[in-house]
Amino acid sequence: MVNLSRIVADFSFFGRGYLRNRVGLFFALIFPLILILIFGAIFSGGSSGPTTVYVQNFDHGSVSVQFINALNNTSSLRLVPVSVSENFSSYLSSHSASDGLVIPSDFSTNFAAGNSVNVTVYGNPSSSTSATVSGTVSAIINAFNLKRVGGTATIGMVQTTVIGQSFKYVDFLIPGLIGFSVLISPMFSLVNISALYKKTKLFKQFSLTPLSKSEWLVSKILWYIFLGVISFVLMVLAGELLFGAHVLLSVWLIPFLILGPMFFASLGMLVGTVAKSVETAGVVGQVITFPMMFLSGTFFPVSFMPTYLQSIAHFLPLFYVIEGLNAVMIYSNFAQATIDLLIVAILGIGTLLAAAKLFKWRED
Repeated sequence: MVNLSRIVADFSFFGRGYLRNRVGLFFALIFPLILILIFGAIFSGGSSGPTTVYVQNFDHGSVSVQFINALNNTSSLRLVPVSVSENFSSYLSSHSASDGLVIPSDFSTNFAAGNSVNVTVYGNPSSSTSATVSGTVSAIINAFNLKRVGGTATIGMVQTTVIGQSFKYVDFLIPGLIGFSVLISPMFSLVNISALYKKTKLFKQFSLTPLSKSEWLVSKILWYIFLGVISFVLMVLAGELLFGAHVLLSVWLIPFLILGPMFFASLGMLVGTVAKSVETAGVVGQVITFPMMFLSGTFFPVSFMPTYLQSIAHFLPLFYVIEGLNAVMIYSNFAQATIDLLIVAILGIGTLLAAAKLFKWRED
């Protein structure tokens, strides 16, 4: 039977020891090297992936088809059609997107007659992708207008924002840094602790106490959930009070603040348990942690990365934690958050079961 008092006692003991811990030599040597490798890959001049633009076409004429084909033929945009029955602003919000294009019903008729007609471009002024979209659409409009006799400017462009709010960089940075905190603390700590305790036979000494393996592991997970909540509160307060961030708080955040630390604490425990030595555990932990730290949207959106790095990001567990936090705190996109939450839950429970099965007080 799991004893709550023993969990609380171990939680308190471990917490006091954790607060006295200091960062090791790793950040002086390996960390700068990984920074150079990661950022060098991102900004090496490789082509970034095309920007996804949702298009709602109310026109049934041939000119709108040619216009959409011209946009599709550019390397900078990837157009996704949206049904005319959808509320376009709501559709963008439900897909956690801000880039869109609406073509009016009289587009082809007015263009053929030489009358003025406007397409509407949706975007977020603080996002670099919106500048790409508006610039590309404007270039295609100019090309179409120049085809007319005398270069008559028939097609125009109207720009609008989604949800009536212009997001700032700090709005996206807060969820990313919360995910960063959820990753770093449990992973680095439990990788080293589990490997070191195994080497020094401390786990064997624990086996002589009333504390069970389950109670020890639960107390560690609870500690990192506790740390994650404190970090969440501090970052939200700092973002809102110092930088005017606009983030939405919801009960949907609670499962991410629980399942995220549970997964990474279990992963750290698993790595430390199966590693042959403390040194090996540290290296494996770094190999797992640092790609997630920089390729999961922690410091900048994944959409800014080259296409091949975007593909890699979707294989990283932290990506789904941060994407889910973004969906809840920025877009109120609870459908997307549910998908991300299910992925994190499956990974977390699976890793926890594996760690519990392989974790032993005594070596064979």
